[in-house]
Amino acid sequence: MNKELLYKIGITFIDHVGDVTSKVLISYCGSAEAVFKEKKQNLLKIPAIGSVVAEAIVSQDILHLAEKEIAFIEKNNIRALFYLDKEYPLRLKQCNDCPVILYYKGNADLNAQRIVAMVGTRNATDYGKKMCDTIVDGLKDSGALIISGLAYGIDAASHKAALKFGLPTVGVVGHGLDSIYPAEHHNLAQKMLDNGGLLSDFTSGTKLAPENFPKRNRIIAGLSDAVVVVESKSAGGAIITADIAFSYSREVFAVPGRSEDIYSQGCNKLIRQNKAGLIQSADELLDSLGWKEKTKKKKAQVQLFNDLKPQEEIIVKVLQSQTAPMHIDDIAIQANLSPGNLSTYLLTLEFAGILRSLPGKMYSL
Repeated sequence: MNKELLYKIGITFIDHVGDVTSKVLISYCGSAEAVFKEKKQNLLKIPAIGSVVAEAIVSQDILHLAEKEIAFIEKNNIRALFYLDKEYPLRLKQCNDCPVILYYKGNADLNAQRIVAMVGTRNATDYGKKMCDTIVDGLKDSGALIISGLAYGIDAASHKAALKFGLPTVGVVGHGLDSIYPAEHHNLAQKMLDNGGLLSDFTSGTKLAPENFPKRNRIIAGLSDAVVVVESKSAGGAIITADIAFSYSREVFAVPGRSEDIYSQGCNKLIRQNKAGLIQSADELLDSLGWKEKTKKKKAQVQLFNDLKPQEEIIVKVLQSQTAPMHIDDIAIQANLSPGNLSTYLLTLEFAGILRSLPGKMYSL
């Protein structure tokens, strides 16, 4: 039994302790294991930890639940990703309410260089399904990872389009990985495991419930560079995902539709409120995100890199060592530079065309 993992999973079973509170506790105590071994009087000294939470920590016998979960994930080849692990999705980690533990089964890189979420109504029209195909087809040369929620409608259409055009695709579900909902998507989910995967922050045995969807939606939004709403009513899960993405400073896009179409009202509303950019093709999406490849002569590149200052060379080497974009805080740590100096060098490198600034204070070459 992995003792360290036991406590990491165990903390998610404590009543009254959510993701934000868990991270506060771990930060003050030093580790998940230390949280369980801390005395009540010391827990009460931690900001925002009251008597109810402190009592729950010291009185509840829940580690046997964590043992059961570890047995399940080991049997089913599922990985548990702790928020401080290197493999944990870096984009999601920058969100204050990111899950402490993610359960992942698949082979797609959750830190892929480019990740696009596609969401929308469960009652997708032929127009919506066609737009999913059109957008994903146009993204195939970008190598983007396609994220969605494995639900009926636009979600399923997005996953199917990714499989059709050879892009990896991950389904984020609102229940444990011991089941698939809807059951009709079982075969689709199995195909996704060959080039993508399934992701959840819910333990096995967790049944689908309405309150699970907003939690699922925040993962979809936080994982992505951009969220594309293909079709949606004026309210619903896709709009919630777009709003969360907007709050995370992610790029949000919407496919417009006719004003009388009920499943275009949400998209049109997002565009009207300036919460989403209007896109009608993958080309427009790539252009808006700055993902269009620019042809440069190798000689010019070499000359450009030769002109770098020592600190700038360090930053470039740090970024070259990663396959995914890096957060500014992680760059500062690895480059051993103060935030102020780092910001100046990053701006210079961006103006020189050597790196690009991405949503959520992320950077890549």
